[in-house]
Amino acid sequence: MSSLNKVMLIGRLGQDPEVRYTQSNTAVATLNLATNERYKDSNGEYQDKTEWHRVVAWGRTAEICQQYLTKGSMIYVEGPLQTREWEDKQGQKRYTTEVKALQMTMLDSRGSGGGMSEMPTAPSSNNAQSSGASASQGVNKTVNLDDIDDDLPF
Repeated sequence: MSSLNKVMLIGRLGQDPEVRYTQSNTAVATLNLATNERYKDSNGEYQDKTEWHRVVAWGRTAEICQQYLTKGSMIYVEGPLQTREWEDKQGQKRYTTEVKALQMTMLDSRGSGGGMSEMPTAPSSNNAQSSGASASQGVNKTVNLDDIDDDLPF
């Protein structure tokens, strides 16, 4: 049996993306993404729970994050979960677990922080520009034809 390492998150940024560059001049963006859950407790009162996720984007996706995203931006992120290990200044091993953003989609409306557009890390020959109403409204959306599900209920 094969395994799968895939995370899909929709949330808001807790701060502006932090972008740095590697020695080979590759952009790396670190995002702090908040997801929220609302539930009723045993007393029937609503409770809100926020989870924070560390997300890392590389290359062109990192540059797009820096250019278009700000604190409060709503995004969809997809990619594998990865754990890194390093030694701190005291020589102790430290670990961090983060989502490696292979795909990022901005979900805010155009007036509140960018258009609704999907930004893959590399161009794909399977991508096609959508047309029609969204193009006439000035919204750029890249559609991967392999992702279309024929069994959609709507």
